Amino acid sequence: MSEGDIAEPFRGSLAPSSGHVLPFPTPRKVSFDRLELQTILNLYGRKVADGEWRDYAIDFLTDRAVFSIFRRTSEMPLYRIEKAPKLARKQGAYSVIVSSGLILKRGHELAAVLRVLDKPLKIVS
Repeated sequence: MSEGDIAEPFRGSLAPSSGHVLPFPTPRKVSFDRLELQTILNLYGRKVADGEWRDYAIDFLTDRAVFSIFRRTSEMPLYRIEKAPKLARKQGAYSVIVSSGLILKRGHELAAVLRVLDKPLKIVS
């Protein structure tokens, strides 16, 4: 078989002594676990039912996981809920960030951080 006949891209390196293919280590991606995602989606569902939010996107990157919340699909996200494990021992792994980049709340517990988005509106007289 020639090099042009290979159907899949080559994903490995040859071990110098044995000639066997060793796989490259795939970089781990940060993700939300089931409980975290359930907590976020519960809040999201309430806000959709109230008509405040309409769409979301989830990104799993090598350094953080991001849940972006949109009022309309074509806009910038209103809020980003981020999980950054590198910050877990410092300020906390979870943060809520507005579209301007301002961090509204950061902490070690997701439910406590999300409360900043779940506050009811008050009537000012």
